Amino acid sequence: MNITTTHNVHALCLAGPTASGKTAAAFAIAQKFRGQVEIISVDSALVYRGMDIGTAKPAAAELLTVPHHLIDIRDPSQAYSAAEFAADAQGLIAEINARGHLALLVGGTMLYFKALFDGLDALPAADPAVRAELEAQARAMGWPALHAELARVDAITAERLAPNDSQRIQRALEVFRVSGQTLSALHAAKDRNRQLQGMGQLPLISLEPQHRAWLHERIAQRFDAMLAAGLIDEVKLLRASGNLNPDLPSMRCVGYRQTWEALEAHVKRGSNPEVVAGLDTNAATGLDAEELSTLRDKGIFATRQLAKRQLTWLRSMPQRRVVYCDAPDAMQKVLALAQALTERT
Repeated sequence: MNITTTHNVHALCLAGPTASGKTAAAFAIAQKFRGQVEIISVDSALVYRGMDIGTAKPAAAELLTVPHHLIDIRDPSQAYSAAEFAADAQGLIAEINARGHLALLVGGTMLYFKALFDGLDALPAADPAVRAELEAQARAMGWPALHAELARVDAITAERLAPNDSQRIQRALEVFRVSGQTLSALHAAKDRNRQLQGMGQLPLISLEPQHRAWLHERIAQRFDAMLAAGLIDEVKLLRASGNLNPDLPSMRCVGYRQTWEALEAHVKRGSNPEVVAGLDTNAATGLDAEELSTLRDKGIFATRQLAKRQLTWLRSMPQRRVVYCDAPDAMQKVLALAQALTERT
């Protein structure tokens, strides 16, 4: 089993929006080529330890059936940038290829795929929506408050900026919100990033729905399953650690952000003072029916928005080969395409 690319790299990429069936497809490919596949996670949430339910992380038993990489490599208090991913993935692909195996890159963090394909030579482009959001916050709270927010996520940049330096504070926060990377980390890695060339257009199977309603239903079902499995308690435990805040990349992940906000709102109502200090992590969720319903609605809506952004990214990747994930024969088509893309031409 071989792949021919411009870089003679033996790798196959499998991407798609959240809830499109990537994990099942990846395990099916690994089973088809048993013993010859190692999976590299392309997911900015799966890198974090202790974030299992809200990330739909494969179970420990599943992770043992196929070698996996870039899962549980960071504490939620730590950052992990697209530049770090691209460097790590390139190194792992080389190691996996040296073992005579196929590197199967699977996930939905499209910025990671882009960094791997194209390299990272520039800061993220301006995002009008994010800028408008920051300006609205500044009108309501003042730039010193946003400077304080910047200090929580990027102390190095905040230290060199005055509390009323609106233009630079806005840009630093914009970069962080758009990319999940701090401006200081990007500047520190600038020279290395210039040398980190992209790997080109690696073969890419893209799972995309023909009918958006199908994906929306899957998203709702999965979020309900996460709530039933204990997502709220998982976030309560993370809050109880005492070293996390809602501005960290880990806690801005879809599902975690909405659950954190729901718990914060519950605390502000004074319903359960012990939860304020994160002391009562074994208690029931504490959310009443209305609060739980609001959390569900916000979580599902945010996940739909994420899926929309993921699909937009995918459609900009010219090498993608689309498989309709809502088709009855989707899995057969994925396997046939994987076979075709892994045969030397």
